[in-house]
Amino acid sequence: MDSRSNLVAMMVLGAGIVALGATIVTGEYFHPERPEKPGYVVEGVEAEGGDGGAAAAPVPIATLLPTADAAKGAEVFKKCTSCHTINQGGANGIGPNLYGTLGEAIGQGKGGFAFSDALKGVGGKWDFEKMNAWLTSPRALAPGTKMTFAGLSKPEDRANVILYVNSQGSNLPLPPVPDAAPAAGKAGPAAK
Repeated sequence: MDSRSNLVAMMVLGAGIVALGATIVTGEYFHPERPEKPGYVVEGVEAEGGDGGAAAAPVPIATLLPTADAAKGAEVFKKCTSCHTINQGGANGIGPNLYGTLGEAIGQGKGGFAFSDALKGVGGKWDFEKMNAWLTSPRALAPGTKMTFAGLSKPEDRANVILYVNSQGSNLPLPPVPDAAPAAGKAGPAAK
């Protein structure tokens, strides 16, 4: 090696030693303090519980169905077509054909489709509330189900899909809308 290479190597080695020394010294001098609860407090915002606001009561699907749109449901249902068909007499795929599903027994029928024991164990018939629960989270309604779909998070999307599925061979009458709030109903006539 020539003297120029030795000089460059000495500079690189010296810079590394200085950087390492600075890291050790600053680590001894500054001690990071970890907060009890990570994150920042935003002024003017009320603190929610540890559940992230999930304590709000879910909206009953019967209140959303009257304003639901089957055409929008058909658009959202396109997510389902990778596994399901919905035409009359359609073949089962990865999932069963969903024509006429609402009103049928859960986990039975559908042209010999092999339903999971978890879904068979739910029992009852597919009604609007059970379909809403299923579309929210299939694994919550039937733990251990074979269906890997995570669910639809937006209640409006679920209402639209349920209305679309109902229009495809089931045609069940929509459930009655529950009273929104008795106090609000009493205030309505007085306002006139």
